[in-house]
Amino acid sequence: MKTVLFCGGFGTRLRDYSDRLPKPLVSVGNRPILWNLMKYYAFHGHRDFVLCLGYRGDLIKRFFLSYDECLSTDFIMTPTHDRRERKVELLGPDISDWTITFRDTGLHNNIAERLMAVREEVREEEMFLANYSDALTDLPLNDLIERFKNSDAVATFVSVRPSNGLSKIETDADGTVTGIDYLSDSVLINGGFFVFRNAIFDYIKRGDELVEAPFRRLIRERKLLTYRYDGFWRAMDTFKDKKKYDDMYESGERPWEVWASAEGPNPC
Repeated sequence: MKTVLFCGGFGTRLRDYSDRLPKPLVSVGNRPILWNLMKYYAFHGHRDFVLCLGYRGDLIKRFFLSYDECLSTDFIMTPTHDRRERKVELLGPDISDWTITFRDTGLHNNIAERLMAVREEVREEEMFLANYSDALTDLPLNDLIERFKNSDAVATFVSVRPSNGLSKIETDADGTVTGIDYLSDSVLINGGFFVFRNAIFDYIKRGDELVEAPFRRLIRERKLLTYRYDGFWRAMDTFKDKKKYDDMYESGERPWEVWASAEGPNPC
């Protein structure tokens, strides 16, 4: 099953980084958030990716073109019989079995327009995955897919609690604040993890934003599902989010690394 990753946004709320890098290349630990997300999908068996590029897409291409698995993971180097060459054995499989399609989907296009731009790439797929590329999770992905597969819905998405909380502010007519209610325990938001049937393209019209008009059309036909997930999910929208990820990584608290306990040696 192919996975479409939206990598074209400007990441304006991560201005300190996005002036230099596209948001998907902002690091989580020693690798970009995009790599971590792709590693998550690959762990679940989905290794065929379509990257919808936009802002600084050249840097994303360059990252993968210059990627050396032997420099990005631990390995064992041993001499061969004639001792003129060295054999390298990776201590954790990396990206050698990934297929990645790089598509320029425009500098200013919205998510729906980017999805329409790669329609041909998923034409043969009955179902495909899609993601905003700005959050990580330990969601049991194949449970989500199986539930969707057993429905007649056209689209499903993961609904999560906002990692930074939300608040409802009540005021008088003159702007005097009369109350603040924190809603993070009761409000769910779109977590950016999607599964679509190919019929999703029939619900997108020119100029639409993905989760607005197309999703309303699906709702009217009762063709939209959500999968509520209360486990780990965190977006990286702001500098504060980036700092939280850095702190978690340094402390060893990395719930998104679902692949960490399942790897073995892989020949390089």
